Amino acid sequence: MRPHESIPGRYADDAGKRQFVRDLFNRGAPHYDRIGQVGFFGTGHLHRRRALERAGLRPGMDALDVACGTGAVTRAMLEVQAGKGRVCGVDPSEGMLAEARKSVAAEFHVGHAESLPFPDQNFDFLAMGYALRHVADLKRAFAEYHRVLRPGGRLLILEISRPQTRLGLVLSRLYFRDLLPGISWLITGSRDARLMMSYYWETIDACVPPQTILEAIHGAGFQAVSRQVEVGIFSAYAGQKPVEPGTQKP
Repeated sequence: MRPHESIPGRYADDAGKRQFVRDLFNRGAPHYDRIGQVGFFGTGHLHRRRALERAGLRPGMDALDVACGTGAVTRAMLEVQAGKGRVCGVDPSEGMLAEARKSVAAEFHVGHAESLPFPDQNFDFLAMGYALRHVADLKRAFAEYHRVLRPGGRLLILEISRPQTRLGLVLSRLYFRDLLPGISWLITGSRDARLMMSYYWETIDACVPPQTILEAIHGAGFQAVSRQVEVGIFSAYAGQKPVEPGTQKP
């Protein structure tokens, strides 16, 4: 199940998408944190940390950040963990991982959401921050998340959703489609930074509805699946891997 159909003018198929996204983020990696700080008015870190704690991340858990990019969610995980528990990040972009390693003291690996480089039941908590639109197949990704989580393990997916109201859609298009790419170019001087933010909106606009995502998470075997929305666009999807007989929750 694709998170969205192919974006016209960007690539033709799933293989083309994987290459396009990897190359784009490799080139744009040096600018990514600056865009995030300016483009989201410095509020991103607090939002990520609060969402992690609300979803059940606690010190002592082994945590995985999928599609970690430059380590924004990874950094928030480390703060919540307070030095207790393992924190790992995985991303297909070597460029993004190189940026993450400069400032985040965690364990990083190259890998894709649909084929995580970890054994079964290896983590207590798994998060993905604003990258679900870039996977090739939702069902395969969620099956992998289920596989690497221990019984009772918790899932959190942060994503920007296409607004459901007409006013919300107009305002989101104005900012994400019309303003943010230009702002990104102005503060970085990089065409790749501008392209990253143009593509950002294109995938938000084309993404499958939240209900489809919720059903896919549930279909992968998660229970207590939910979605919390802030400001009409920031979605936090959560779920938990069932506890098997004879095991205990983390």
